[in-house]
Amino acid sequence: MSRLSFVSGVGTKPLLYQTIGNALQAAAETFPQQEALVVRHQDVRWSYAELLQRADDLAAGFVALGFAPGDRVGIWAPNCAEWVLTQFATARAGLILVNINPAYRTHELEYVLNKVSCKGLVSAGRFKSSDYIAMLQELAPELDAAEPGELASRRLPHLEAVIRLGEEETPGCYNFSRISAMGGVAERRRLEELSLLLQPDDAINIQFTSGTTGSPKGATLTHFNILNNGYFVGEAMNFTERDRLCIPVPFYHCFGMVMGNLNCIVHGAAMVIPNDGFDPALTLATVSEERCTALYGVPTMFIAELDLPEFQDYDLSSLRTGIMAGSSCPIEIMKRVVAEMNMSEITIAYGMTETSPVSFQSGTDDPLERRVSTVGRIHPHVQVKIIDAQGRTVATGEKGELCTRGYNVMQGYWDEEDKTREAIDTAGWMHTGDLATIDAQGYCNIVGRVKDMVIRGGENISPREVEEFLFSHDNIQDVAVFGVPDDKYGEQLCAWVKLKEGCALDDAGIKAFCKDRIAHHKVPFYVRFVDEFPMTVTGKLQKFIMRDRMIEELGLTIPETA
Repeated sequence: MSRLSFVSGVGTKPLLYQTIGNALQAAAETFPQQEALVVRHQDVRWSYAELLQRADDLAAGFVALGFAPGDRVGIWAPNCAEWVLTQFATARAGLILVNINPAYRTHELEYVLNKVSCKGLVSAGRFKSSDYIAMLQELAPELDAAEPGELASRRLPHLEAVIRLGEEETPGCYNFSRISAMGGVAERRRLEELSLLLQPDDAINIQFTSGTTGSPKGATLTHFNILNNGYFVGEAMNFTERDRLCIPVPFYHCFGMVMGNLNCIVHGAAMVIPNDGFDPALTLATVSEERCTALYGVPTMFIAELDLPEFQDYDLSSLRTGIMAGSSCPIEIMKRVVAEMNMSEITIAYGMTETSPVSFQSGTDDPLERRVSTVGRIHPHVQVKIIDAQGRTVATGEKGELCTRGYNVMQGYWDEEDKTREAIDTAGWMHTGDLATIDAQGYCNIVGRVKDMVIRGGENISPREVEEFLFSHDNIQDVAVFGVPDDKYGEQLCAWVKLKEGCALDDAGIKAFCKDRIAHHKVPFYVRFVDEFPMTVTGKLQKFIMRDRMIEELGLTIPETA
């Protein structure tokens, strides 16, 4: 009888049962003078003792504002020291941090704030082409006449307090730098009480994930989910307090805030932030100057770093390990990272937001061929099985849908009971939608997706979400969105558009319609106007045919991947 495709992670270390706030306090007590946070572009350099103090000052300020455990507080900003402080201050106060993609525009921001009833929002002033304050004022013009903390907005009915970063003052908004001074003796006493009352199984974070259908869903994660996942990610890389992790990946995603920040605090390692957004030269300069031992990135980031004309000028001799994740890893890039960046112990990780995120990771001592051809083996305390279309577990080596179960599976999608039941079955298995195989040694290989999610440069894009947005254009009758291969980003978004009779529209018109209304990575890169779509006899769109036609028409090649 064939062995079944089921693996169960056995670890020598037990699961942590503590809150994120208490984990930070433990780190500050164990490594008080150890560097905790270095933010190059802000000239920040804080020890663990100072990070805890600043987080508690901010947490007391949040309590003074009237935020109570369980309230949702959003953060809409690029990587910065304030993001890290907000992450840990909300955890200390028992507030549920809502991660908002810095690329979001008004349409998406309004949706997520209302979906989870955000009571507070910490927002940057602007970043790159995004004027966050202007977008907020568009959604909530009532800000101009409101007292800070007393917003009453028609379109954002739950939002009461907007806290803006920077020293510029905005009507109706608090300044972030002033919140920490608001907490008094009573608020400090309340934080002490909460350190004993808050539970590891409490929800502490909501991350919006583009699923395969419709609008983004809020994956609700607990202290227990993400603190343990950060811990075991670090364990797979042999992390200790001597490590210094360069984090150019965004905090709004699990890669930054869980695999990065939480990994560091449970190991006493340093979080080193090179810039507010990714810049390959600044990233390598930071690694060199700060003597970082580990570096994170999606494949496109590593490609950009390796392709710098002055690459040889950077001293990367301190590097030892890191993670490449987010999308398929080109084999040759992995080999170059090992050989040219001194990352002999780099690992590959696989997971999804709903699983905190990592369930598979390669080991630092795995043979290189295993690290470039698989996503590694199962994490400790996690189970995975591969099933066929009827839900039966397949034999070892056979292809099927990957399902995972364990401490890392989310509580559910916020206020989406039906969607939660679709994703997590009665036995607790999270159905990932990814097609995979597991070999006899337990190594997993991701071979495709059950559904049509597009992953562009590490960003998950729901074609249905983009389709629904494009449907709102008066001239569009029907639209189909799908991914096509791309050497740089892994995939690019393509839209087939059928216009209403007598209407005119061109490629530029589509992109102009999208500009400033949806995130830039969701804007279709390729647009084709068609009179009909390939369909099955039952009327289902055959996107694989559209994809094949575009690959042929554009002369695209499917890149060799791990």
